[in-house]
Amino acid sequence: MTVEIGRGKSGRRAYHLDEIAIVPSRRTRDPEEVSTAWQIDAYRFEVPLVVSPMDSVVSPATAAAIGQLGGLAVLDLEGLWTRYPDPEPLLAEVAELDEEAATRRLQEIYSEPIKEDLIGRRIEEIRAAGVTTAARLSPQRTVRYYKTVVDAGVDIFVIRGTTVSAEHVSGQAEPLNLKQFIYELDVPVIVGGCATYTAALHLMRTGAAGVLVGFGGGSGHTTAAVLGVAVPMATAIADVAAARREYLDESGGRYVHVIADGGVTRSGDLAKALACGADAVMAGSPFARAEQAPGRGYHWGSEAHHPDLPRGARVQVGTIGTLEQILHGPSTVADGMLNLVGALRRTMATSGYSDLKEFQRVEVVVTSSTQPKR
Repeated sequence: MTVEIGRGKSGRRAYHLDEIAIVPSRRTRDPEEVSTAWQIDAYRFEVPLVVSPMDSVVSPATAAAIGQLGGLAVLDLEGLWTRYPDPEPLLAEVAELDEEAATRRLQEIYSEPIKEDLIGRRIEEIRAAGVTTAARLSPQRTVRYYKTVVDAGVDIFVIRGTTVSAEHVSGQAEPLNLKQFIYELDVPVIVGGCATYTAALHLMRTGAAGVLVGFGGGSGHTTAAVLGVAVPMATAIADVAAARREYLDESGGRYVHVIADGGVTRSGDLAKALACGADAVMAGSPFARAEQAPGRGYHWGSEAHHPDLPRGARVQVGTIGTLEQILHGPSTVADGMLNLVGALRRTMATSGYSDLKEFQRVEVVVTSSTQPKR
């Protein structure tokens, strides 16, 4: 629905996840009979959660632990783990910084160059745990480091930026040709973010196995305040899901997975993102609250330490339980922050759906936001 903003400008009405609700159907199921599994390429996961490539959340150790719990964690290959042989003292320091000093000190810490030998070492550490290995590079550094990543044996390659397009224009350097690059790789690639039907369709045509949906929606992002850019996630997911359906017909049956990236902090958000059409959800802040999280109760993304224009903040999220409690419970609180998978199972069972693909057809309604403030 298009709304007139003023005589010279109109805009389409879009919705946040807080503004929609899932409608139960006439049929219900036992939660034990519900499957939350999803599969991308040859890799199957019992949990539709991909943990964001953020230093406050994913270390080689937590990546292994999350994999063993049925999920997938993505290591940031431009983070502290590839800049320092032992980043633990720096992570401890970041947790002790006051608010005024945090951004400046993060910029200093992340000015240390990336060490190519550490890229291979970190990937090998995760592989040694026997779990699916996923790692992230930005579009700007993909060409420089991708061979090291592939040679180290990564299973899933993630190209993730604040926004990624298949038609980047640059007068200073030759942009990454995603279509040529992805087709030449022997590993599945997940690429994003994007937030519109057209941008997603173009990314799908590059041969990506998955597309990330989101732009500045994370709890530590200040993109909306700094750039004035934000996209309500419910509408963005639904638009990209429509592009997936269009591409499925266009390509003669090639299915590209839609992964919601941002705006998911509670179990209700997870269920609503999947109901809007996502195959899985990428999230960071729920896992930053884990006892094992490298951020020690603090959370930040790569935007927080940009050398010229930071678009994120280090936020205190606290510690609420172990990774296992956050994913599988048991929960001792009623705020949707623990037992994410158990809550999703109950939502699907209440709605009468047995698997995630069926659940994408669940009815949703537009409602006022009733979720507690984050």
